[in-house]
Parts: sequence; structure tokens; C-alpha cells
Amino acid sequence: MGARCSRFGLCFWPSQIESNLNDLSCAENEDALPGFCEYSFDQLRAATSGFSSENIVSEHGEKAPNVVYRGKLEDDRVIAVKRFNKSAWPDSRQFLDEARAVGQLRNQRLANLIGCCCEGNERLLVAEFMPNETLSRHLFHWETQPMKWAMRLRVALYLAQALEYCSSKGRALYHDLNAYRVLFDQDGNPRLSCFGLMKNSRDGKSYSTNLAFTPPEYMRTGRISPESVVYSFGTLLLDLLSGKHIPPSHALDLIRGKNFLMLMDSCLEGHFSNDDGTELVRLASRCLQYELRERPNVKSLVIALTALQKETEVPSYVLMGISHGNASSKQMSLSPFGEACSRTDLTAIHEILEKAGYKDDEGVANELSFQMWTSQIQETLNSKKRGDSAFRAKDFVTAIDCYTQFIDGGTMVSPTVFARRSLCYLMSDMPQEALGDAMQAQVVSPDWPTALYLQAAALFILGMENDAQETLRDGTSLEFKKERT
Repeated sequence: MGARCSRFGLCFWPSQIESNLNDLSCAENEDALPGFCEYSFDQLRAATSGFSSENIVSEHGEKAPNVVYRGKLEDDRVIAVKRFNKSAWPDSRQFLDEARAVGQLRNQRLANLIGCCCEGNERLLVAEFMPNETLSRHLFHWETQPMKWAMRLRVALYLAQALEYCSSKGRALYHDLNAYRVLFDQDGNPRLSCFGLMKNSRDGKSYSTNLAFTPPEYMRTGRISPESVVYSFGTLLLDLLSGKHIPPSHALDLIRGKNFLMLMDSCLEGHFSNDDGTELVRLASRCLQYELRERPNVKSLVIALTALQKETEVPSYVLMGISHGNASSKQMSLSPFGEACSRTDLTAIHEILEKAGYKDDEGVANELSFQMWTSQIQETLNSKKRGDSAFRAKDFVTAIDCYTQFIDGGTMVSPTVFARRSLCYLMSDMPQEALGDAMQAQVVSPDWPTALYLQAAALFILGMENDAQETLRDGTSLEFKKERT
């Protein structure tokens, strides 16, 4: 049977994976979404079960008096429907023009607008539904864990990228940018609500009534500018830094007094470097400058925040600690070994490998000359024997040394030895080395599910959830095929 290559390639190492933060292509997002369309009121009434109070999702980026409903269209697409109060948007033409303009935007950093409805006095907007609530909920009202530092940095970057995209499309003005306007999609990625891109109407002012968080120029003139949006972005940076809603004036007083630590969320103590914290404080301070010309533009914010990113290979839903239905291993029928690897239950993996012994080495060619046998084989076999004893006794450091002597001897090849050393590396907190050995086991024995399962376990520990789940599925598929033959 021909060799079956690892899907990572023989030269794969986790450090070589390109960060998902560097790929800002929106092609997939655009392909997945329908074009902007106009719905009838009856369609949206049916989608929301008659605008049932049970379908109200107040956390979807809006506060009273406007209401947002969860709905489902006839094609099973889940949507968010914003229904304005009766006095909003009296000019139907203005409403339709605005909705159509915003509806032309398509970006993976936005909760995109996909439709609207304008019938009689009814004014409704239809957007992608974001199932994982708002930044306000995760930052200020968390229940199980505070938002991690790496995720806070990612939120800041993704929002800056959203604003940069909107600006590039001629929609630089965003109304009332706040933690309620930041939503999390099914992958745990932050998205900026498209509703704030609609120009002001009678449904409310451009900013909330809390003047402490309002750009000073808006209080003077009642108008907003791109620099006003940057000011509001600065207040969001303060939210991310502190885990609280701190008035900008108070924050600036602390910054001038160099009391940076008083701005930081106490839950983050020991989880970020002083340099990173200082840089984020500096960015927030620049955004909150009184003079508009002293505030940075969004492009420079993207550049600065990109340089600060941490744990870029870890999916957002992992950092957020939220479930990810599309990647659940429980949806697959796993063997006991596959299940142990999916849970990264190293003790169970050890028990199964120990019980299996070397039966899976059968059929692996080891052609040795008589001279080689007589001069080297005994030493090689003794290294393996010592490694097996250490492996059985859970002395993983010694097992690594002995198995390495066996492998480096070069007289015999054993996929099981690579698998065992892979687990020893996992037990010794060396997941990259473990991944390399699991891949070598697959090279030696291309149709061995165990090799793929061990790769998955290493990838899980490395925080590469998507790759781990995909490798787990590959192992399950291979095992199923072997059982049928």
C-alpha cells in the first residue's frame, strides 16, 4: 500500500502555522451570505413567531426603546430582527437608502446587515444572528471565568479592523460604539453590530445619555466625526483593560499620575506583561485626547494592536471557554482510544498503549543482515526493553532516553516506539515533540489510526482545537475503514 502522508506534511511544526489573525480575506464570509434583500412584514412576523416576547434578545447590541428579536427564515437561516419604535425613520426613502447602503458591506468582522423591511409605519432591519452574546456580558457580567488577556487584545484588534473596513467603504461614522455593540459569533469571534452604521434617526441620539462617556465635540456641536468614533474606541479599550466601565476623565487622571495598575482588571494579575499593559494604556490615552487632531486613525490602531497579539493560533471559542457545536468530538463515534485522546486523558492513553503492546508493528519491514544482527541487534533490543520497563513503570524521562537510543540505533523501525515516546513527551509537557513522534509513527505505518489520534491529543494540548478535531475525524474515518476490511 502506498504511503499516506500526514495532512500537515513532514515538515510541519506548530510554530510554522500562519496565524489566523493575518488572514483577513472576506471571501468565505461573502460567499456564505446572501445579497441584501427586502423582506415583507409578514415574512419577519412569521420568522419571529409573531414578534413573540420569548424571542427578544436584548443582548444583541441594542437597548430600549428598540427591540431585537431572534428569528428563523423559511430556509432555516437564523437572523436578528431589529424593530424600531413607531416614531423612528418617518422618511421611508431615507430608511431604505441607508439600509441598502449598509447592506452592501460584507466583512467577517461585522455582524452584517442582510435585509430590511419598510411597510407602512414599520421599519425593521435584518442582520446575521450572533449566538454568543455581547462584550458587555462577557466582560462585566461573567459567571465562570473572566475574559483572558489574549482575548481582550483580540477583541480590540478585530474591532479596529471592523472600523477600518467600514472607513474604507465610506462608512467611517459609527453611532454609540460601546460594549453592547460588540457581539460574538458561533466561533467566539467578536463582531461589530451593523446597526450602529445606520445614520441617526428619531429612534435616539448618536450617543447614550451618559455624558461621561460621550466625545466632548459631540456635546459641543451634536455632530460626530471619524475622530469621535476613535474616542469611543478608546472607552472600549478602557473597558477591556479594567473589566469595568471607567469614565474617560477619571482614567486620564490615573494615566497622568502614572497609576497604570489601578486601571488594570485585578483578575488579570500575573497574566500579562507590563509592557503590553502600558502599550494598551498608551493607545487608550491617545484615543481619548480632547483635540481631534491628536487622536490616531483606525489604520494606525490596527497596526499597533496587531503587534500586541498573543496566542494567535488558539481559536476564540477556546479562549472564551464557550462550546463550539460544529467541532464537538461527541458528535463522532470514537473508539476508546480516540475518546481518550479527545479528552487528552493521558492516563487512559497510557493504559491502552500498554495493553496493546506491539501487535500493531506486525507487517513493518525490518530487513537486517546477519552481520548486523550479530553485532548490533542485541544492544538495540536491550534499549527497547529498558524503555518498555520504564514506560510500564511510568518513568517517562527514562523511557524517552531508552526509546531514543533504540530509534537512533537505526537497525529497526517501530511505529509503537514512536507512539510510546510521543505519549512520554506529552507526560513530560513537551507537546511539540510529541506531535513530531506521532507524525513519524504515521510515516512508518500510514494506515494506523493510533498515530492520528496521538497527533490530535498533542494538538489539543497545543490549543489548536480546529486542527485537533480534524485530525481526530481523520483517525476515526481510518479506523472505520479498517474495521470494514
